[in-house]
Amino acid sequence: MKTLRVNDYDMSYLELGEGPPLVCVHGSLNDFRAWSGVLGGLSAGRRLIVPSLRHYFPERWDGQGGNFKMAQHVDDMIAFLEALALGPVDLIGHSRGGHLAFRLASKRPDLLRKLVLAEPGGVLEDSLIPEDAKGDGPAAGSREHVTQASEKIAAGDLEGGLQAFIDGINGPGAWETLPAAERQMREDNAYTLIAQVNEGRQPYRREEAEALSLPTLFVIGGDTPGMLPIISRVLAGLVPGAETAVIPHAGHSMFRQQPKAFCAAVLPFLA
Repeated sequence: MKTLRVNDYDMSYLELGEGPPLVCVHGSLNDFRAWSGVLGGLSAGRRLIVPSLRHYFPERWDGQGGNFKMAQHVDDMIAFLEALALGPVDLIGHSRGGHLAFRLASKRPDLLRKLVLAEPGGVLEDSLIPEDAKGDGPAAGSREHVTQASEKIAAGDLEGGLQAFIDGINGPGAWETLPAAERQMREDNAYTLIAQVNEGRQPYRREEAEALSLPTLFVIGGDTPGMLPIISRVLAGLVPGAETAVIPHAGHSMFRQQPKAFCAAVLPFLA
């Protein structure tokens, strides 16, 4: 593990392989360990760099104080890429990390070569929500969804909060079937959800997606329920020239559930 000082914070990251730089950004309740199943595949012929964002493991954070904002994490990643000084990099963002990657690409496209968004989290502005997707309850990743989980965690019901969050994204029973190592990673990062409620994440807007100038690939889990696949498909229809790949027999954690299929979808796009 390495650390790099950015914006008065020591950002931890893993680095392996040689070649064109590829950076992966994790999602909610995750950290650099989330990418363990694809480290070998993604680092073949590439310099793979996998950071943990501010206040995520290996930091042990209680959810109090600090600056846990989407804008801060975007600025941290910008400073991180500038400090690495590798030139334009390929960037993969998953879930909340996909939202971060979208914002980074909009703000500093000069830092990136190609962009991969694996079911980016967040919500669409109302005008972009398809009619047949309205009225089906809270969208996965929405403020209401995070609030439900964070309230349980703040009240001391750690497992109840994590279950509410994981089941809300992947469907009922998902938490119960999660492997022990996957549960531990979520527990290590549980208190970030308390701060995530007020992180200032904004809806995706049509003009932002249409202005995205980078070659972009959206990756969708074939079995992911709820709004996340819809968000990806709507954005893919707006980003100029965007491509879409669907990973069969996988949900929102597609690169952990089907690592070979994920690499097979992503690497040709990056080549």
